[in-house]
Amino acid sequence: MMQPHEMGMLFDWDGVIIDSSRQHEESWERLALEEGKPLPVDHFGQGFGKKNEWIIPNLLKWVREENEIHRLSLRKEALYREVVLEKGLEALPGVHTFLERLRGVGIPTCVGSSTHRLNIDTILAAMGFAGLFDDIVTAEDVTAGKPHPEVFLKAGGKIDRDPKCCIVFEDAFAGIEAARAGKIKVVGVATTHNEASLAGKVDRVVHQLDELAIDDLLRIVSS
Repeated sequence: MMQPHEMGMLFDWDGVIIDSSRQHEESWERLALEEGKPLPVDHFGQGFGKKNEWIIPNLLKWVREENEIHRLSLRKEALYREVVLEKGLEALPGVHTFLERLRGVGIPTCVGSSTHRLNIDTILAAMGFAGLFDDIVTAEDVTAGKPHPEVFLKAGGKIDRDPKCCIVFEDAFAGIEAARAGKIKVVGVATTHNEASLAGKVDRVVHQLDELAIDDLLRIVSS
């Protein structure tokens, strides 16, 4: 039977570790106002979990030139950090307890997110979470965004774990598809979507991470 330390846990960021959906949506609104650009109805829901580099040309259809996409992406993230600093941010309930539980039995962890690294580093420091994750894979580290599995496959590689020994924790459908495409077990966190909409798409649904004991994780990986 697999031992706990042989597993690896891979975490999406927004909606799993933190909930900054309001801050992200406001940053898009501020950017649209600055640029004098329209925002489609339900733009945030449609783009949730995807990279800015896909959202800007394909969903918002603002620009297609790479240098302009890059400029707007960086400005959006700067506005996001401004909103976070203005309004504050906390980890979701149960996150710290769960990460300490994993660390206590030697299970390595890695963030796999479409978020920019500076955002994650800034928030980890602000929450006092620096050092709780063994590694991080962010938007800058991948060429293909979710639902492509690249981010989670790279995250597993960062902690030297085969995909079959890992579990992805996700709240967004694009991230769940990415985990499935990478042949990785996935726990759905019912923050962005409710339990009913996640059921059938994931191996287990939780409302907060500390619902899971180490034995639960072993059963998920072995199933």
